[in-house]
Amino acid sequence: MICSILLTYNEFNMSLIRISIALLVLLSSSCQSKIDHGPSEINIASNLSLTAYQANKLALLPLSCITQEYPNKLNQVLGDQTYLKSPADLHPVFYGCFDWHSAVHGHWSLVRLLKSFPDMDNAEQAKKMLSENITAEKIMQEIAYFDDKYNSSYERTYGWAWLLKLAEELYTWDDPLAKELASNMQPLTDLIVNKYISFLPKLVYPIRVGEHTNTAFGLSFALDYAHTIGNNELIHTIVSRAEHFYRKDQGCPLTWEPSGFDFLSPCLEEAGLMARILSDAEYKEWVYQFLPQLESTDFNMPTGEVKDRTDGKLVHLDGVNFSRAWNLYAISKKLGGITHLEKLADEHVGYSLPNIVGDSYEGGHWLGSFAIYALSAKGE
Repeated sequence: MICSILLTYNEFNMSLIRISIALLVLLSSSCQSKIDHGPSEINIASNLSLTAYQANKLALLPLSCITQEYPNKLNQVLGDQTYLKSPADLHPVFYGCFDWHSAVHGHWSLVRLLKSFPDMDNAEQAKKMLSENITAEKIMQEIAYFDDKYNSSYERTYGWAWLLKLAEELYTWDDPLAKELASNMQPLTDLIVNKYISFLPKLVYPIRVGEHTNTAFGLSFALDYAHTIGNNELIHTIVSRAEHFYRKDQGCPLTWEPSGFDFLSPCLEEAGLMARILSDAEYKEWVYQFLPQLESTDFNMPTGEVKDRTDGKLVHLDGVNFSRAWNLYAISKKLGGITHLEKLADEHVGYSLPNIVGDSYEGGHWLGSFAIYALSAKGE
């Protein structure tokens, strides 16, 4: 009798335990669905378009670095000991964000975000930083650096391309501040335009790498500027050289990409450039000879994998994901909307986007610009 009672009592306890566990699971599930945990870095990739929320998050990257002087990589040629100066003395406008070109596209990021979201958080701070940096006096000091005989090819052509992209963004921003900044920057913009026009006819062979000196990338952004401004001499120079470099290309070895430090795709940068130059019919014929695999709905290209985002070179692979994406969006649009290419682009953005806000300085000082451009390309 006693054993029977004890058995019943134990069974009753086990039932209570089971009920308690079930209630805890139910409550946990309910809490997860109702509690607002606030913005997370994962949420930034939930909608792959440039939203106000994403703009506020991404703006934090250039805001935190365009006036951060150190650490800094100058890439400077020293003529003598008098060349040894601080980054801000050498480059009073573009001295932050670790290196000159990153500072330039950090400024571009702020202009693009302000133009798209004038009421974004920190808008006044962003405008103040832009107006304090891009002054007529400081721009003349930047020009003096490029006029030096030892540094006349400085930032050729990656930094040149981003400088013209910044100039284009200012030109198309209907705001009094933009007009002031564009006017202040115009002498440097003109200098870079003239450098392109002088240099390109001398370049016998294109540079087909996945880093800064990639010729197709440098021509793409410069051509965007030339079309927007209506600079026919620059348009003609770029188009004629692009035709010379790339018109007969076939069978680009896409399976060789990416290299270990790439942040650009040599094949897709070229395809993105030619999409700007050729007619729709010409492009369709050209691109399916250049990259015939794009036509297949089974075409796939694994995202660039980053193993260590504190390594300034390895984190380049986040950049290759964004630059691949913006070119895939452009190629799809040129071909009339190829959905499998757009999906592949989305996958590339989705892989890297959650990692850049709150990232180490190695990626945080530049990747925001790539993310903004990729998201903008999807929207366009």
